[in-house]
Amino acid sequence: MNKIAIYTGFIVASALCHMDVMAQKALYTKPVAAQAYTFRSSFPKGIEATLDSIQSLGIVELEGGPQKGMTTAELRKQLDKRNIKMPSIGAGYESLVSNPQQTIDDAKILGATFVMVAWIPHEKNNFNIETAKKAVADFNKAGKILKENGITLCYHNHGYEFLPYEDGTLFDYIVKNTNPEYVSFEMDLLWTVFPGQDPVALLNKYGNRWKLMHLKDLRKGVKGDNTGGTPVENDVALGTGQINIPAVLKAAKKAGIQHYFIEDESPSFMKQVPQTIAYIKGLKE
Repeated sequence: MNKIAIYTGFIVASALCHMDVMAQKALYTKPVAAQAYTFRSSFPKGIEATLDSIQSLGIVELEGGPQKGMTTAELRKQLDKRNIKMPSIGAGYESLVSNPQQTIDDAKILGATFVMVAWIPHEKNNFNIETAKKAVADFNKAGKILKENGITLCYHNHGYEFLPYEDGTLFDYIVKNTNPEYVSFEMDLLWTVFPGQDPVALLNKYGNRWKLMHLKDLRKGVKGDNTGGTPVENDVALGTGQINIPAVLKAAKKAGIQHYFIEDESPSFMKQVPQTIAYIKGLKE
């Protein structure tokens, strides 16, 4: 075979390889979204400027809620002005239980159809079955009221719920004893892996009980526990930590996760969030 034939064959093979790569489907196909808590240090310095920064990152959805210094109605106007949607808002456990109507009003103003609760009050390092039982009753009650108003309540795991209980964990107890009609869940990846759980296994186990997800990665080498706390510096850009993000996204797609929110609590979030966005956009099935 002469040199021209060899060169031509190489070119054809390279082109076919490139076409094969191009033909691969993107693994992450949802809108680029973030948890507003990522920008918690910026919002007090200027809500509109922070929203401008968020928009400049290509983020088109936020999980957030009312902000101090601006009415909820005005916040909605500022979001609309930047074509940013807010499909989910956070609510404190006590405020949701004592005054669900305020949460409903905020959600409707902001256009949210999900409300997430990220913490169940408990004595430090003592999350127990009594606390879990009370949370189940409160979530079922509040979730029913939200459901009647077209809103889905999601409980966001935080790590302490994975303490052993009977043949599973306290988290299993909460899932099994909340009414699927009224209570769904938001998986926080870091707070699933930190206490030693497998996010893929949990996604497969509970399927469409999961509706939302926080995309977070945990620094390599960090060993976790059930405290629900770790230094914020342990939040790293997706794909650089110890979580198998492609495997998680495949399982999440199968489970039917509706919204994914990038959350980065580290001081380096303005550097890491663009890295995370580039990473998930570059993933192929």
